[in-house]
Amino acid sequence: MHQDPPPTGVSTAPSASAESDEKKRKAPPYETVVEVEKSSFVHCEIIDEGASLDPVYTAKARILGEAFQEIGMGKYQPKLKWCLFCLTGLGWFSDNLWPIAAGLIIPPTMNEFQYQGAWLKFAQGIGSLVGSSFWGISADIWGRRWSFNLTLFITGVFAMAAGASPNATTLCALVAAWNVGVGGNLPVDSAIFLEFSPPSHQYLLTVLSIWWAVGQLVGSLVAWPLMANFSCASASDCPRSSNQGWRYFLYTMGGVMTVCFFCRFFLFHLYESPKFLMSHGRDAEAVEVVHRVARFNGSESSLTLEMLQDVDRQLSQVDAVEAKKGTRKSAIARTLGRMSLKHVKGLFATPKLALSTSILIIEWALVGLGFNLYYGFLPYFLATRGADFGDGSIDITYRNQVIISVVGLPGAIIGGWMVELPYLGRKGTLGLSTMVTGVFLMATTTARSSNALLAWNCASTVTSNIMYGVLYAISPELFPAKDRGTGAALVACANHICGALAPIIAIYANLTTSVPIYVAGGVFIFGGILAFLLPFEPRGKASI
Repeated sequence: MHQDPPPTGVSTAPSASAESDEKKRKAPPYETVVEVEKSSFVHCEIIDEGASLDPVYTAKARILGEAFQEIGMGKYQPKLKWCLFCLTGLGWFSDNLWPIAAGLIIPPTMNEFQYQGAWLKFAQGIGSLVGSSFWGISADIWGRRWSFNLTLFITGVFAMAAGASPNATTLCALVAAWNVGVGGNLPVDSAIFLEFSPPSHQYLLTVLSIWWAVGQLVGSLVAWPLMANFSCASASDCPRSSNQGWRYFLYTMGGVMTVCFFCRFFLFHLYESPKFLMSHGRDAEAVEVVHRVARFNGSESSLTLEMLQDVDRQLSQVDAVEAKKGTRKSAIARTLGRMSLKHVKGLFATPKLALSTSILIIEWALVGLGFNLYYGFLPYFLATRGADFGDGSIDITYRNQVIISVVGLPGAIIGGWMVELPYLGRKGTLGLSTMVTGVFLMATTTARSSNALLAWNCASTVTSNIMYGVLYAISPELFPAKDRGTGAALVACANHICGALAPIIAIYANLTTSVPIYVAGGVFIFGGILAFLLPFEPRGKASI
């Protein structure tokens, strides 16, 4: 998605020798690439592979990126940065909390309702698949703002309702419903953070995965006393009155999500993404949002509506028909011209962009398949090896879960540091952390004690948190803003669909061998190698 800029001061547009200095001074900003100090951020990088991409969009995207870079380091910059970091981080928090919550409530609900717990996992997968698809695509059609606010609300309301479920059918239906909200968090939140952050601070998108680890930690800490003290011992005698722990847990975490929604909706006014507005022909609104963000940030922006209109005027010299349509009308016409799967086509508009999108889809698919294979087959492997660790008590189970959660917290910070290293960057960090995660997963087959298994799981948690942090960051960075939600929906669908293949594989696989776990590790190693083949390196470049 990014291409090295021409030398400083070299025009990317043809120039005439008779052109006056005054005309050069008034030339639209997208004509010239300007480098800042050598050690600073080069902020004018965009996709530029000829006419395959909309030249109006790419030129305006560059102007908006420069505008955010200009206002990004105002004296109150931390105010904007940390508001975005915390509020969008709630999406990461929710994304890891609720899959864990679904897994935690399976044993006590199976005791109470006498059903197959696999149905609850199936409901979770269907809900997440629908949510990631719907919210990701709708964010490109109707905007980021409503998706950003509604996902947490849907999650919180249906989770609390699930706590009152009278039977397994109702529970599974409500689990699917709350996961429709969960599935939309990251496709939308990552786009918002990226599009409102100065390009020089895009690396924080990787650090945001610390909220992912916090979600796991909070879920484990809240579930521990509730499940341990208010759950049935067995399915033989499990009336509702003796099995309230999982209900209390859902009421509590659903309430937390509802509070998070109110914080987003009432305490912080989110403006619509300027790049989304611009891509839909709403240039004046995009400029107004940039100026409002600048005022919030305690700084000023030199962006004007004329800068964006100059783009239309200059390119209309090549296409006189477009010139007659006007700025907004021409932008809408360009959008309507791509009505047939236009946002999907935008992700494959050039050969390099098509390669990048394809690799990301495969990468997410491999991660979904690999983790579900590992966690699905590890218990069978340990049982057949006679590795009875004697730690079946619920207290030891939650103790280990909390330890793993705490150990995983530094992964996001380490990832944020690694992605900015010159010879590593996003691609190198993603490839290395994915491969090492695969090695650690394979190493769990050597565990013959609870402590050994805990140690390998802690190691893989650190590296997988780095991997997920980079994967969640590099994906939106490599998608154009106008198609970013759709791109996030595609990779999320690939992740969920391939994750659902693990139970099918279990039907045909030999569970008495360690082969499935080695396959899971091998899937990660292959994914790591594939990451190095990404054609773009976003480090030090502004996403469009």
